[in-house]
Amino acid sequence: MTHDLIRDAPGPQPRRPSRQILVGRVPIGGGAPVTVQSMTNTDTRDARETLRQVGQLAEAGADLVRVAVPDAQAVRALGEICSGSDVPIVADIHFDHRLALGAIAAGAAKVRINPGNLGRARYVEEVASAATRAGVPLRVGVNAGSLPAEIIESAGVTPEGMVQAALDQVRILERVGFEDLVISLKASNVAVTVRANELMAGRVDYPLHLGVTEAGSFARGSVKSAVGLGYLLGRGIGDTLRVSLTGDPVDEVRVALGILSAWGLRQSGPEIISCPTCGRCRVDLLRIVDEVERSVEGVRAPIKIAVMGCEVNGPGEARDADVGLACGRGVGLLMREGKVLKKVSEEDMVEELVALVEAYLASQP
Repeated sequence: MTHDLIRDAPGPQPRRPSRQILVGRVPIGGGAPVTVQSMTNTDTRDARETLRQVGQLAEAGADLVRVAVPDAQAVRALGEICSGSDVPIVADIHFDHRLALGAIAAGAAKVRINPGNLGRARYVEEVASAATRAGVPLRVGVNAGSLPAEIIESAGVTPEGMVQAALDQVRILERVGFEDLVISLKASNVAVTVRANELMAGRVDYPLHLGVTEAGSFARGSVKSAVGLGYLLGRGIGDTLRVSLTGDPVDEVRVALGILSAWGLRQSGPEIISCPTCGRCRVDLLRIVDEVERSVEGVRAPIKIAVMGCEVNGPGEARDADVGLACGRGVGLLMREGKVLKKVSEEDMVEELVALVEAYLASQP
């Protein structure tokens, strides 16, 4: 339930038209929903531990999961990982084209390569040929921190230089007839990332993979990613994304889903709004919000839940939510779709609110 002004607020610009590729059963581009991916930080050679983390990422909402494939032992483990995963696995390959060939044979649904560091042109042709036979798309990735020396000399570490480097790699593959591609242009600088993707969006119709690379810790990296990726998504640019954070990759998925949800591009389950607290708050709001979040973590259906700390903004915000709690001194008003249902004590707030969430969801078609 929302006010008309909220309901009629403008959304993101129309999505940039792009060709569609399939990563396993997951479409990217061509009007498909923006997909979320993350990357394991386990040793890929440990198939069991890697699969455990893949499962955690999938449960959190990841559509794809990427794994590093640094050597032949990792390739051997990749077959077990791909066959045991419920989501498509993307193999991250650098320098050795034989690892890319092995990853394709092992069942990788997509392979991330840098054609420029695979060596001879015939190695690129071999990878493209194997990918064509297997129906496996390739992702061409460019990072501002690792541009070729000739690009740095001619264009510098700039958005224009990143685009030039990516197009050089794309042309290597296009020359051998391979166009089942996704392109990514990433920098740790938000403005550079944004401009590079804006430029590329006007040059090609390949799907674009968004990300601010080496974004940092959870707090700093989430802010940088939200600013950069949120801006691009609002412009209609981007077909898949990864939020890069130092730490638990499950947090990457949660932040990515939050960015998409903020633009109305993805419903990742409950939207919980809560006030920042101030001197008027007379309940332990942080504890209450934390307990509510944990209690509804497994819910995937869309629902807006308000948990507000005082009588100033609380009733209004809670009234705009599907279900809400507006707190006073040790008590709170429980609301559903703007109607006050009853007063509850602080001790019973979480239990009562969670029960109301379950009842609301059960009543929906």
